[in-house]
Amino acid sequence: MQTRFTAQQLSNPAVAASEPILRKCVHCGFCTATCPTYVLLGDELDSPRGRIYLIKDMLEHDRPATADVVKHIDRCLSCLSCMTTCPSGVHYQHLIDHARAHVETTYRRPLAERALRAAIAAVLPYPGRTRVALAFATLARPFARVLPARLRAMLELAPRHTPRATPRDTAAAKGPRRARVALLTGCVQTVIAPEINAATVRLLERAGAEVIPVSGCCGSLVHHLGREQQSHALAAALVERLHAELAGAGLDAIVANASGCGTHAKDLGYVLRNDASLAAKAAAVSALARDVTETLEELGLPPRAGDAPSLAVAYHSACSMQHGQKLDALPRALLARAGFAVKEVAEGHLCCGSAGTYNILQPEIATRLRDRKLDNIARTSAAVVATGNIGCMSQLNTGAGVPVVHTVELLDWATGGPRPPALMRQGEL
Repeated sequence: MQTRFTAQQLSNPAVAASEPILRKCVHCGFCTATCPTYVLLGDELDSPRGRIYLIKDMLEHDRPATADVVKHIDRCLSCLSCMTTCPSGVHYQHLIDHARAHVETTYRRPLAERALRAAIAAVLPYPGRTRVALAFATLARPFARVLPARLRAMLELAPRHTPRATPRDTAAAKGPRRARVALLTGCVQTVIAPEINAATVRLLERAGAEVIPVSGCCGSLVHHLGREQQSHALAAALVERLHAELAGAGLDAIVANASGCGTHAKDLGYVLRNDASLAAKAAAVSALARDVTETLEELGLPPRAGDAPSLAVAYHSACSMQHGQKLDALPRALLARAGFAVKEVAEGHLCCGSAGTYNILQPEIATRLRDRKLDNIARTSAAVVATGNIGCMSQLNTGAGVPVVHTVELLDWATGGPRPPALMRQGEL
């Protein structure tokens, strides 16, 4: 794609980074076949190629975002399926992130939308505030029918019972220590599904790792809202905590068990590249970032317990896992190695509609994608659904007829850990 940015425009680091991304696009249209919004809506402007044209025009002409441009950019899930399909290597992830930041600074949204986005940014990255918000959600649930669509979507996603927090200090390896790893404990996940971190710690201990829990939001949720200042502040605080561990006793890996967080952690070197005081630290953190399945593969999955279960599992490959981190086969292989019969889900490349806060901000499209995904899952006749991302778990749980659990919960169970709480609640096995 030909671009016509001026030297003055290219002096802006964000524009300078986006210009070569735009130039790589050759208009081939392969991305349209795998873009969820194009598949559903059939509008060229709701495809990656169409959005690239809109972004190029907006940036080249130094135009504030218009309502029509914002509509199509907002409809993008950032699922990154287009990046898996693109034969030219267009880094759409960084381009759409730049576009969202441009929208945030040049476009004034309607009051109700500004308020909703501000509330999301003020609550979800902070576990304490999220816990309070869930208490209010319980009170509001009886009035769900009279609430606006977006507020109803938030209530649907909120768990009916908030589990108690399960804090853990540094966890020692079982047997000889083979690695020292930091575990990103996350934000929303620590409140609505603390059992995931607990299962991760047990599993990594069993594999011979000393686990150092490191708290704090990575900034991903607000990053995808275009709120650069807040996302960078959250990322900077986390990088400082992680780098202190790295410079102290050292780390062999920085482990994420929410694939959305893992994708962002691996990109922090790019996100903070222009921060002179943090760029090197962020690059070091990104270089060590791993999804939990990668670390388990490196250390070796602990042996299967004698009384381990064997059941059919439909594996839902989260977009941030398969497209963001290019990890698709590994989680399936670990589940099979642990004794589960892994079932393939048709249209596995398509997003379930979670996409961070997308299911709150775009509930109609998100619901259509969820229902399509659940139909495909139902055809597998699996007893349980496994996935590697808390957002996908929350999205699928709103309509799945079988338990939806994290991959590490099943791996922990198969190698000597307790039965996942979701299976106990639904009486499975």
